[in-house]
This record gives sequence, structure tokens and C-alpha cells, in this order.
Amino acid sequence: MFSTIEFSNPWLVAVGLNTVLLAIAFLAPKKLLTPAGYLNAWFLGVLIWGTLGWQGYAIVMFYFLVGSGLTYVGMAQKEAEGIAEERSGTRGPGNLWSSALTGTICAVASLFVDTPIRELLLLGYVASFATKLSDTTATEIGKAYGRRTFLITTLQPVARGTEGAISLEGTISGIVASGAIATLSWGIGLIDPIGIALCVVAAFVATSVESLIGATIESKLSWLTHDVVNFLNTLIGAIVAILTASIFLINLQTN
Repeated sequence: MFSTIEFSNPWLVAVGLNTVLLAIAFLAPKKLLTPAGYLNAWFLGVLIWGTLGWQGYAIVMFYFLVGSGLTYVGMAQKEAEGIAEERSGTRGPGNLWSSALTGTICAVASLFVDTPIRELLLLGYVASFATKLSDTTATEIGKAYGRRTFLITTLQPVARGTEGAISLEGTISGIVASGAIATLSWGIGLIDPIGIALCVVAAFVATSVESLIGATIESKLSWLTHDVVNFLNTLIGAIVAILTASIFLINLQTN
């Protein structure tokens, strides 16, 4: 017979919950991840619940469900134009960790530090997923509904789906998406109201840098794969948010 302590252990809850969800996912007719992707998602889910509890887990699920859903927006059109995601949007381990590795590092590191460093890591955690959701939203909405797309380096019109291309529709949608996940994070107590603004700004900066990378050097460096660029995108978002918040805290302490 299990004790109350065992049931309250977040790691045991994480293992049980993610095992059940994995079983349901394997039985579901619509596959959002590859088999290897589901196994990696199980490990990710255990890590996040074990370190940040249901609040951190809620952010991952919000990103995953919204981001996956956006992939299928205008899918027929995207496939006809040859700009749809690989495997019709089904994610593998590379997609998973390029999106979640930065956040996972922040989550695990938060176990070993106290305030205010822990709060900065929580901000970095949220900012990383706000950045990735902003990027995913801008990309998928831009591909589906972007009326005019421009290369970020020259502002010359280019075809939808071009690396480094931006659109007004995609940019606005990305900002809204980052604001939505940041607001959710504030609502469940991961960040404060100022953190919402910091996450939105960080996401905008990071996605702009990613577009610059895509327009300039991504195709020229063999090691700079799409997954690596996605990881750098989330890393930049987390760093921008943490550095901005740190400067703000330092100014408060010196004034």
C-alpha cells in the first residue's frame, strides 16, 4: 500500500501521469509525434513535472498543443506549395528537443538555486517556450495567410516559406502567441506581470534573429541544421529575458 508521501512525490506523479498519456497517445488515431518522439516526450514530461510541477507542465502542454495545431492550419495549401512541415507535421525527437532543451535546462537548474536566481531561471523557462511558440505561429500563419512576404535582410518580396521571410500576418500572430503563453504563465504563478512584457520582447528579438540566420548563413553551414537554429532561437529568447530582468533588478537595488 502506497503512502501519502509517495503519492505526493512529484517524480512518482510525473512517471505515472506521463506513462498514462503516452499509452493514450499511442492508441489515438492521429499521431502528433513519431514513436521515438513519444518516448522522448515522456522523458521530457517527467523532467518538467518533477522539477516545476503542474505549472511548468502546463506551459509545455500549451506550447505543444497550440504549436501542433497551428501546423495543420492550411495544410493542404502548404503541401501543394511544398512548404509544409516534414512528415505532415508529425514531430520527431529532434523537433522536440530543439524546442524544449533550453526550457529543460532552466527547469533542472532551478532545483539548485534560490531566489532571485530561481525566478530568473523560471523567466528564462517561460521565455524559451514563448519564443518557440511565437516562431511556430509566425511561420505557420505566415505560410497559410501571409499576403506579402519579405526577406528580413533586404525587405524584398519573396515566396512564402522562404528561409528568413517575414510577413505582417505572421509577425502579429507571433506576438499574440508569445503574449498568450506568457500571460498563462503569470496566471499560474511562474512569472510576474513584468515578466509578460519581457517574454514578449525577448520572443520578438529572438525570432527576428532566427529570421536573420535563416536569410544569411543557415544554408551555408552544414552543421547549422533547422533543429540547431530552433535551439538557438529558444536560447536567445531565454537569455534576452534573463539579462533584461537582471539589469532591471540591479537598477532597482542601486536606486
